Amino acid sequence: MIPIRDCLPRRYTPYMTWLIISLNCFVFLFELMFSKEDLDYLFHIFGVIPARYMLIDTLPIDPLYYLPFLTSMFLHGGWFHLISNMWIMWIFADNVEDKMGSFRFLIFYLLCGFGAGWIHCLTNPASTIPTVGASGAISGVLGAYMIMFPYAKVITLFPILFFPFFFALPAIFYILMWFFIQLFSGLGSLLSPTDVGGVAWWAHVGGFIFGIVLHRLFVIKKRLHMYDDHFDYYCAWGRW
Repeated sequence: MIPIRDCLPRRYTPYMTWLIISLNCFVFLFELMFSKEDLDYLFHIFGVIPARYMLIDTLPIDPLYYLPFLTSMFLHGGWFHLISNMWIMWIFADNVEDKMGSFRFLIFYLLCGFGAGWIHCLTNPASTIPTVGASGAISGVLGAYMIMFPYAKVITLFPILFFPFFFALPAIFYILMWFFIQLFSGLGSLLSPTDVGGVAWWAHVGGFIFGIVLHRLFVIKKRLHMYDDHFDYYCAWGRW
């Protein structure tokens, strides 16, 4: 099912969401300048390689050693990888930023990405394949959105054969369904060989859990009350 948009209005301009999307798109355009071999080399430098952190006796103190946990969030492996991530970001992140404020949202987003990266390392400790993408951080945004706006309607496209059907689903239903797909896919990936590329399912699961756990630390209290009863009513019963 493909999310089209949510019904929840916002009060503030989501400058940080727009900036993060713009940076991801700019970096991807930069990636297109590289040959396949050079891009692979770039991913090995700036992507997260679990074995680099898990198969050593002592982790170094040097902060630059952990830079890939940041840079990997702004690298993508292809057009579909970029567009799918940024589309989810566009739909769900603005309301989360609305409650947190731009700077707090940035810190929250990055922490979810860092947490997702470490969960991926813990579940794939021997992997030498670089992992890139904003999926882990965006999963944290989804976790926060689900807790803060469980009854917001998400307009979803569900194609049956060649015919598009649209449904208005509660956010909690849509996002939980997404989460269980990630979880069961992650459990299935544990049965596959370690060094096989693919989707970092456990990074999605980890980022989602981090988003649920951390979001309360970043919400601005006075903004919590701005989403009053008429907003809840709008989301539950309002027009699409």
